[in-house]
Amino acid sequence: MNHLRAGVAIGAAVTAALALTSCASNEPAAPSASAGSSAGASSAAATLNGTLNGVGSSAQSNAQTAWAKGFQTTNSGVTVNYNPSGSGAGRTAFEGGGAQFAGSDSALPSTELSGDFKLCKSGTKGIDIPVYISPVALVYNLAGVTTLNLDASTLAKIFSGKITKWNDSAIVALNKDAKLPSTAITPVYRSDKSGTTANFTDYLHQAAASDWTPESADVFPYKTGEGAAKGSGVVAAVTAGKGTIGYVDNSSAGTLSVAKIKVGSTYVAPSAEVASKTAETSPLDTTHTGNDVVVKINRTTTDSGEYPITLVSYLIACQTYTDATTGALVSAYAQYLTSTDGQQAAADTAKSAPMTGALLAKAEAAAKTIK
Repeated sequence: MNHLRAGVAIGAAVTAALALTSCASNEPAAPSASAGSSAGASSAAATLNGTLNGVGSSAQSNAQTAWAKGFQTTNSGVTVNYNPSGSGAGRTAFEGGGAQFAGSDSALPSTELSGDFKLCKSGTKGIDIPVYISPVALVYNLAGVTTLNLDASTLAKIFSGKITKWNDSAIVALNKDAKLPSTAITPVYRSDKSGTTANFTDYLHQAAASDWTPESADVFPYKTGEGAAKGSGVVAAVTAGKGTIGYVDNSSAGTLSVAKIKVGSTYVAPSAEVASKTAETSPLDTTHTGNDVVVKINRTTTDSGEYPITLVSYLIACQTYTDATTGALVSAYAQYLTSTDGQQAAADTAKSAPMTGALLAKAEAAAKTIK
């Protein structure tokens, strides 16, 4: 069985690795994957061969490891490589032909959708397919404080530099039973283009607009505190620092303390359950049409069974590839990711929230249309 190679190069070396061995002429080009089954598991399915290269979301990193292992178990002739260099880098690599798919914690913006995609058939564009749902955790390192409650306004002021001490009256008001020290706060933000940043800043802008005026963006808008590349960099900086706080995919939180976020009148901890419900109840973004499936997370929910800093991470692919064999391989992989087996594999490895209901059905349907 092949193994995930996280360090795949971007550019010419990656492009050169895209050559695929065609499926046998008397067999279907791509295996069908229904919910509850792994793509390629059917004995009637075509035998896939080749190399599939992806670049993108570091939040997806653990899930991509599990997905590569599961997909390669039933498709031993396939090697899946994934470089978790960040959502922005992934979209750039995919658009330029340096990767066959991208992982991104934010959907393709309209400015990028209007551009050209090197591997896509002329006249077609890239599409977003939801594959990974996870809460964004606020991790912190503060001696003697193991439980911490925060709300959108207070977070906005911390990450914009307006609140600088842990015993600030706004934080004390939310944590009346905690002994908060006068330690200086060091907010840790992503220094690279990040879909996790886009989700976090979208929450702050929608839930605390008077305290956070910048709109959602992949690039963090302030330089207060300390910047770190990738989720792993944020975890390292928070772990090594004193009085630090940062935002990361929940799968990366490890042993760090995690804050609860105010939802309505309750403080909610990030979990797969609350993230799954949030994604399922949130509306689709109607500016994305056809097989381009994008969720518009409800950032202002007051339901204590939901978590407003939930990210939906996407597989970005061509609707139709110039090379049909590439399209067949990407489609098969996308079908596995959106199957119940694929969703459970990610949940087991990365603590992600399996997609459910109508959202799962739409993602599965979109994956099957890739050519």
